[in-house]
Amino acid sequence: MKIIGITGRSGSGKSAVSALYRQLGYTVADADLVARQVLEPGSPCLAKLAEAFGSDLLTPQGTVNRQLLADRAFRDEESTQRLVNITHPEIIARLLAAAQEAERRGEKLFFVDGAVIVGAPFEKHCDAIWLVSAPYEQSVARIRKRDGLTRRQARARLAAQLPVRTLRKAAAREIRNDKDMEHLRRQALTALEQEKGGA
Repeated sequence: MKIIGITGRSGSGKSAVSALYRQLGYTVADADLVARQVLEPGSPCLAKLAEAFGSDLLTPQGTVNRQLLADRAFRDEESTQRLVNITHPEIIARLLAAAQEAERRGEKLFFVDGAVIVGAPFEKHCDAIWLVSAPYEQSVARIRKRDGLTRRQARARLAAQLPVRTLRKAAAREIRNDKDMEHLRRQALTALEQEKGGA
């Protein structure tokens, strides 16, 4: 079985491609959802996060104060690395467990949808990276519409992400979302057929 990471910048259409593959019966794990789950009560990460970033991080209900965690974890590179070192092993373990389950069911392809795969510890577990890309202004417009942001906020969000050229270097395939949804669908299906055909 192959593990394929589907990545792309915000507003690229990555989620639409993942949704299509789910409709076709493929397992697509949502890395962002798993990243949120490792911060839920009962997760082995919580005690480590409290130790690293302060016990006041945990609410009386045992949940993480996410804003406080973000403030402390993203204040400098060392703190961000500490967060990665604590959470990513658990994220990877959960994604690989889901992949093993899919393999037991006889699936040949297992997809992981994640905005941050390239350059993250999970990248080395992927057999291939597929990039979903879109023209910059289309991405800005999609982010504004989807999240209700100003143009400046949408641009700032994109500026904080890896550039397309970096993602492109890591990608085995690129699905270009530069026309309409039907075009994106055809591109996504072509990538799938090429993968199944070994092209």
